[in-house]
Amino acid sequence: MRILIAEDDPKLLKSLIHIFETNKFSADRVSTGEDALLYGQSVEYDGLVLDIMMPGMDGIKVLQTLRQSGVTTPALFLTARTEISQRVEGLDAGADDYLPKPFSTAELLARVRAMLRRKDTYLPDLLTVGSVILNRATYQLSFGDKIQALSGKEFQILEMMMQAPGTIISTDRFITHLWGWDTNVDTSVVWVHISNLRKKINLIHAPLEIHFIRNTGYVLEGVS
Repeated sequence: MRILIAEDDPKLLKSLIHIFETNKFSADRVSTGEDALLYGQSVEYDGLVLDIMMPGMDGIKVLQTLRQSGVTTPALFLTARTEISQRVEGLDAGADDYLPKPFSTAELLARVRAMLRRKDTYLPDLLTVGSVILNRATYQLSFGDKIQALSGKEFQILEMMMQAPGTIISTDRFITHLWGWDTNVDTSVVWVHISNLRKKINLIHAPLEIHFIRNTGYVLEGVS
């Protein structure tokens, strides 16, 4: 899952990135309302975490503008405890939830997971292709009684593919969605993670195959 985090406090922004990436999310960061609007309009994100008070355009205006332009990405506001009227305004602007500062890591992650479960393209905690299961809560792949743990990027890549089995996903799409537009990651990094995924799939004898389609991308298919 890919999250956009908009927060103007550098220390808190760094902490938020660490929290989400440690918990197998792909996260982009911005520190101004204008950048939050620009990134949010890309509709590349599964969720938005927005500070209300940001320089330039505040978080409420950002979300109002996104909603007016048809962007339905779920959004959670981070607010100061004294901003009661702004919490109401934020919910009226189209936010799905808010979380007062300071907050616990556990509550932040729980609220984001709940927010993502409410989205129109709801994804259950268990993704399945045939009898193979990817557990989005434990980041484990299972088949029968065999279980295989996945690294962060392995999980994110397989999650994308299990959301759309049989659909070709380009290498550029993987890079953009999981590492961001301004990354220096090249196609060989994706190949390495795909190679590791294939090995782990084979370790549990799961009836899945990841095929490379020349000049196009990768596709996940079940094996009957």
